[in-house]
Amino acid sequence: MRLLAIGKTGAGPEAELFSRYAARIRPSLTLVEFAPGQGSVAEIKRREAESLLGALAAQDFAIALDSGGQTPDSEELARLLARWTESGKKLAFLIGGAEGFDATVIARANARLSLGRLTWPHMLVRPMLAEQIYRAQMILAGHPYHRAGRP
Repeated sequence: MRLLAIGKTGAGPEAELFSRYAARIRPSLTLVEFAPGQGSVAEIKRREAESLLGALAAQDFAIALDSGGQTPDSEELARLLARWTESGKKLAFLIGGAEGFDATVIARANARLSLGRLTWPHMLVRPMLAEQIYRAQMILAGHPYHRAGRP
């Protein structure tokens, strides 16, 4: 399972938090980062799309983190993750740059996922997504990590 993201995390609390959750996920979640594009907005999107799409294999199941995507709760995400995993394809989550995705990335995506209507810094989305993937796996395993019954 991979997370393909535009921008470099560097060292810091966001990277540490991502690493903490990514290490718990099975199969492990590998982060692959790409430099942000340069130029006009259209050129930035095109260059970033080229990087992201170039890293995908034809058989990968691509999930674009996009504000127009599905907004499941954690239990619904667990069911989605199970379905995506059962496809037998390798999962690749995609995080775009500050300008968003080029239309070619959305067209290639097998699914679109939103972490909600709020705008999040891209460096925070990485650990948030990793935690939600881990939570989904714990839900599927029947582990008490997720406390659905709490008020």
